[in-house]
Amino acid sequence: MTARPDVDRTAPSPAGGQEEEYEPDPRRWRALSVTLVAGFMSLLDVSIVSVALPTLQRDLGASAAAVQWVVSGYALTFALMLVPAGRLGDALGRRRMFLVGLAGFVLFSAAAGAAPSVALLIAARLAQGLAAGVLAPQNSGLIQQLFRGGERGRAFGMFGAVVGVSTAVGPVVGGLLLQVADWRWIFYVNVPIGVVAFVLAWRLLPRSGTGGRGHIDVGGVLLLGAGALALLLPLVQAEAGGLSRLWWLFPVGALVLAGFLAWEQRVVRRGGEPVFDPRLVTQTRGYGLGAALGTVYFVGFSGIWLVFALFFQTGLGLSPLASGLAVTPFALGSAAAAVVAGRLVERYGRLLTVLGLAGVLTGLGATVALVLVVPVDAVPWAVAPALLLGGLGGGFVISPNITMTLRDVPVRMAGAAGGGLQTAQRFGAVIGTAALPGLFYVVLGATGEDYPVAAAAGLAVALAGIAAALVLAVVDLRRTRREDEAERTGDRPDHGAVHHHGHAAHH
Repeated sequence: MTARPDVDRTAPSPAGGQEEEYEPDPRRWRALSVTLVAGFMSLLDVSIVSVALPTLQRDLGASAAAVQWVVSGYALTFALMLVPAGRLGDALGRRRMFLVGLAGFVLFSAAAGAAPSVALLIAARLAQGLAAGVLAPQNSGLIQQLFRGGERGRAFGMFGAVVGVSTAVGPVVGGLLLQVADWRWIFYVNVPIGVVAFVLAWRLLPRSGTGGRGHIDVGGVLLLGAGALALLLPLVQAEAGGLSRLWWLFPVGALVLAGFLAWEQRVVRRGGEPVFDPRLVTQTRGYGLGAALGTVYFVGFSGIWLVFALFFQTGLGLSPLASGLAVTPFALGSAAAAVVAGRLVERYGRLLTVLGLAGVLTGLGATVALVLVVPVDAVPWAVAPALLLGGLGGGFVISPNITMTLRDVPVRMAGAAGGGLQTAQRFGAVIGTAALPGLFYVVLGATGEDYPVAAAAGLAVALAGIAAALVLAVVDLRRTRREDEAERTGDRPDHGAVHHHGHAAHH
């Protein structure tokens, strides 16, 4: 299907303006490839460091709790920055914010590699996470800006492949680097790649595309940051006893986020530019359900890698590299399927997500059964086909969900909307990476160190999250079919008010 040069007028505009006319940029595919390389680096750094933590702890003489902040601190600041940075990209220009984020990411990667103490390493990682959080929403915002119709689906397919593969191959890449160099190269490797990406981005990214009026909702940024920090901090510190010590932050965070929503509604009523427009959830077709689906899916998707790492390395005695290679079938299946899904999403829409989630459930369900019944020495080989099936399903989840969630968002709000969706996914990832390993250790202690049972218990929680995502996907599929049928028969009450372009056929 060819891209349609029409205009996104598919969601309420906080400014009441019209979308700029779409002119295809002849360099859009080259620009996309540069942004995806930078996005891959920033997402890879969520998981690549995990395999180096024992080495880091030994070399820097750090405590286990301190060295855990090298991972969790990055994930925390990354998540906190996504929505404000997306809004800044909408207001000040996505090219500008992308270059600022990429320059900061390269600088702080070098600082992390050179850090002489664990305190300075944690500080560098916190700053590196902020820079990654500036980068990430510009990716989805630029795709919204540069592509339309079928081309947008293919672009999001490539983006979804990057999201899936970067999460899955982090342990493999980290293990390889530790085989040939010391842990500092886990950070240094970003520098040459980032410098080349910066030069290419400077040349290729479009200079136009500031969608807002340049005003930043400072009150909204502060309330959102405080509320998100209160909810995330106990989770990222779960292994250090954060849930028992900091549980009181959950109700505080919920109250602050309720205040944030009230503040944003007030900003909208006064005709201002909110950091996150509540009408994205309440009035933009598919956005709220898609964000919820992404959250619960990432609870399982992000947590399984830690469970596998603990099971393969601690339980079976595999090296970090061998442990990473054992889960490679999932990464390969996910990458291949995501690219294919990007070409099919314009035709089949939410149906792809339903089929993909069914594939993930089947593959991971078979993996749980094999872990329990196969002799432990044979598990890494026995689970490979099941993980490949799960990965093929996973590739049909992430990129179609991004496309379906953002397809009716106006381009002027693309950065904030993409940042909101990625924040939802990060929340799910933080919950998953805290809950699944936590349950693994609880079951391990209760069963006298029965590693297969502990691994199966952790993976079962992941299956529950993926099953919840499947329920949401089915609900959304039925809703879109009803609405598309109403549009075809002319029964849609707001048919003349809101134009939904590029609908999937949902056959």
